[in-house]
Amino acid sequence: MFRWLLFVSALLAFLPVVRAQDTPTGGLQAPFPNSSSVAHASGADQTPPMKFKSQSVLVQVPAVVTDKQGAHIHNLTKSDFVLLENGKEQKIAFVEEITATNSRPKPAAGSPGTFSNLAFGGEQPRSVTVIVLDNVNTPFLDQVYGRTQLIKYLGERLDSDQPLCLMSIGHKGARSLTGFVNDPHELIKILKKVGSELPAMQGIGENAIAKAITGQVNSPIANAAPPMSAIEAQLRDFVQGGDAIQAAYQQERATEDTLQAFLSIAWSLSGVPGRKSLVWATGSFPFILDSVGAAPANHHLAALYERLMEAFNDAQISVYPVDVGGLASVGSLTNYSGATLESLAARNALQEANLASLNNFADMTGGRAFYNNNDLVAGFRNAVEDSSSYYLLGYYFDSHSAKAGWQKLHVKSIRKEATVRARTGFMVGHATINPESTRDADIDFALASPFESTGIPVVLRWQGAPEQSGKNKRAQFVINVPPASVVNESDKNRFDVEFVWQANKNGVPLDKRGQVLRGVLNAGALAKLKTDGVLYNNALELPSGNYQVRFVVRDNLTGRVGSVSAPLTVN
Repeated sequence: MFRWLLFVSALLAFLPVVRAQDTPTGGLQAPFPNSSSVAHASGADQTPPMKFKSQSVLVQVPAVVTDKQGAHIHNLTKSDFVLLENGKEQKIAFVEEITATNSRPKPAAGSPGTFSNLAFGGEQPRSVTVIVLDNVNTPFLDQVYGRTQLIKYLGERLDSDQPLCLMSIGHKGARSLTGFVNDPHELIKILKKVGSELPAMQGIGENAIAKAITGQVNSPIANAAPPMSAIEAQLRDFVQGGDAIQAAYQQERATEDTLQAFLSIAWSLSGVPGRKSLVWATGSFPFILDSVGAAPANHHLAALYERLMEAFNDAQISVYPVDVGGLASVGSLTNYSGATLESLAARNALQEANLASLNNFADMTGGRAFYNNNDLVAGFRNAVEDSSSYYLLGYYFDSHSAKAGWQKLHVKSIRKEATVRARTGFMVGHATINPESTRDADIDFALASPFESTGIPVVLRWQGAPEQSGKNKRAQFVINVPPASVVNESDKNRFDVEFVWQANKNGVPLDKRGQVLRGVLNAGALAKLKTDGVLYNNALELPSGNYQVRFVVRDNLTGRVGSVSAPLTVN
């Protein structure tokens, strides 16, 4: 996980609290006092691009180490590991063995009337396993089979106290089915009530799907089909071409839905300490990932995918795809007519591409893919076990000479009996090199996400009842950000923090508002804020009604995001 090597903390608690009128995001002058500890704050649109500091980035790599029987190996040290980046051996800074607690996560304690995104109290790594039911990329009947297998797995661990969280992704995005639950009986009861959803590719044939994904216009085995007249061939190509266009549109939607759902989940777990296992119960990968580090051809989707891989890396999430299709049966090409030959070839090509994609995605994140097996219980079991015991390796990343893109990693042990499973690389994308480049997209995504983002801890408190202010009423609030990634001590104690809020009434979002605070701290100011953190005051002016307000805090130096939602009644 990338971590800026600095003691990060919060802003200016010793200075007068910032109070500003509700103003649109961007182009904003923050009313800092004239003080030697603070530089003049200006609008976000005037910020120069941030560049990597080669001395400021650490890469942390979770690694699961097992013997030939699959049992976890303990008590290894730094001398037992070798780590390669892009084929070059790196000096390992530290190796820490992590034994995560299995206790049920409890919400962080807070005073009455406060709202927080702090999912768990304490800093001890927890055994975190999230099971995601994929209704976007899974055939309708396979969704039922996947839930049946998951219920079977839970039935085998009725005495277990290890917490699991159930989520699903569909065309309306990601949603949480449970919080972290220790009781398998409760999880089984919920799973029995979960319904299926028509997948994105429902009713589209294998030929059209294959052409949409691979970009092929002609059939991969057109030469093997029986001869047909020119009119028949033209008619077939016309029909299949139309189907392929529809399939391409649906496939692009499925890819975007999947990536956005995973990004929401990753940001919701980013503030939870330790390695997380994400079990992805799916029927297929939404695009062809023919090699590690590959990305969708569509520019928009490629940018979203890049941000997702950065988020998986930062949150230390390992993905365990479980193909809920079960055993695949492939027939002989010689036993079919030309039309069926083409369908069978397309099916085989899709199957091979899907399994390769699932494998590559798992390897990239340090997980493991499970497929071509009617017993899916082993996949669920292995993912849960891996999140409880692992090693954390760290090394310094020389970002000064690095290029954007996928950076290959290979972790191995000098012990012959040891098998190491770690992610095979990490993404250095636009958000990593220049966090300002994804600022607007990050804020908009956090405002619309179904989950709270936890990359920055945020506590929100309303200040009394709303008071009359012209035609509307004014609701004052205080945002508290405890010591977190908001000051870059390696660069003259710089900070660049953005506060954004948006009210939502009856499902309709209103105009977003916000403010950017940036500057430089002296030593005295830095020492003070390390103790007190950020206290940011402002207010919303709204007419009478019931609202849900989402607050987002973004550290523009690192791209980390925190968010919290709070209800507000204006009488």
